[in-house]
Amino acid sequence: MSDVFARLDPDARQLLSPSAQPDWVAPMLATLTDRRFSDPGWIFERKLDGERALGFVRGGKARLMSRNRKDIGSGYPELIDGLEASARADCIVDGEIVAFEGAVTSFARLQRRMQIHDPDEARATGVAVFYYLFDILYLDGCSVDALPLRARKSLLRDAVDYRDPIRFSAHRNTDGEAYYAEACEKGWEGIIAKRADAPYRHSRSTDWLKFKCQHGQELVIGGFTEPHGSRKGFGALLVGYYEDGALRYAGKVGTGYDDETLQSMRRRLDGLARKTSPFADEVREKAVTWVSPELVGAFGFTEWTGDGKLRHPRFLGLRRDKAATDVRRETPGA
Repeated sequence: MSDVFARLDPDARQLLSPSAQPDWVAPMLATLTDRRFSDPGWIFERKLDGERALGFVRGGKARLMSRNRKDIGSGYPELIDGLEASARADCIVDGEIVAFEGAVTSFARLQRRMQIHDPDEARATGVAVFYYLFDILYLDGCSVDALPLRARKSLLRDAVDYRDPIRFSAHRNTDGEAYYAEACEKGWEGIIAKRADAPYRHSRSTDWLKFKCQHGQELVIGGFTEPHGSRKGFGALLVGYYEDGALRYAGKVGTGYDDETLQSMRRRLDGLARKTSPFADEVREKAVTWVSPELVGAFGFTEWTGDGKLRHPRFLGLRRDKAATDVRRETPGA
């Protein structure tokens, strides 16, 4: 067995599973919670506001895959180069691609890279991106996802030579409440609490919990209103989420767009226009153009109203890493 596993204790080594590297593995997803706690059995990581990505390195060549199995490497050529240069063995790593606005990760700034598929054009944007690695699923001929998180973290630290743009996602032990307060004070999105002895589960799990500083979630775009006055593109997006197979209406979002976004999105929306509403609920808006519910956006808001609508919502950006039919209203599940 490779010496990359030399520091594992005997019990952990028994959990290694020799195998060929798979072409795809589903990522583990966190569950939203309204609990805040400290616990020596948990670790706490910064919640980064970017694009989730699995990195596959095999034979010195790297791929970057979104959580819904799209190859996104062409938009991040420097991250591909970084993985190929820094991985010490074949591996599958899990992490978040981010861009910064000052000291805070900015999903809006990352949008300038997410919409590009040409490597040269991506580099020319001038938007620097970084890939923060927080987990490892496969290493040098072995699946490691059955190992406890602390053991996987140790392997991850040793598996890669960390230098920009590839970064290790540091964590804190035990004191989740203080770290959460610090995160909110610094303007971060929040933190992720992870059970330290848990394996990597290829689904949503309560072994990973989201402590969010601000309300926000993905929603499906089902229509738009016409612009008024000097505004270009559209007035507001009509958005919703799926529940029992039906697209439920969650309200309209008229803020968070710059002029370029208004016009570029209008072109995309026009290509999805349809005659009937995709929403199961009645939508009482005038001058609406309905669209096929294919686009998913990220939205921030202050709270859900009693009738299931967003209060003071704002657009953050489009997401390409989640299928529209997978979008559900996110409620605390732990």
